[in-house]
Amino acid sequence: MFQRKPPTLSSKEAAIQLLSRRDHGEYELYQKLTLKGYDAEEAQQAINFCLEHNYLDDLRYAKSQIRQHVYKGHGERRIRQELQQKRVTDSVVEKALDDEPQDWFELAKQAAEKKFKGIKAKDQKEYAKQVRFLQYRGYSFEQISYALSEQSED
Repeated sequence: MFQRKPPTLSSKEAAIQLLSRRDHGEYELYQKLTLKGYDAEEAQQAINFCLEHNYLDDLRYAKSQIRQHVYKGHGERRIRQELQQKRVTDSVVEKALDDEPQDWFELAKQAAEKKFKGIKAKDQKEYAKQVRFLQYRGYSFEQISYALSEQSED
């Protein structure tokens, strides 16, 4: 059977190396370190070290994730869900969303415009398809309604 060789870097070095590429959340970094073969205690020590030296910051990570998802055309619900899956606390998510304000209605409209090229749905089936697309992207029903009604007025 495949035997994983022990890590050559210290857990702190490995954590810093991972963080030098991009921001990570605490939980995500912990997962990566344990996958690399560090035991739970070593991984937690590395995370504590990174927190003390401000190399690791869940708020900064959440803001970065929000900007990336907005760029991809995702809505608030999808962003919240992704951050919750990465175990970022709700209070940090709220603060990050407050610090990175967005007009979710306009973003929904832009996503619809980009996907459907401003063409109004011909029938209920097509309209339902457009609604499902925007729901998947993480927009609320009010935002979807706004985006699709605005689209039809052009």
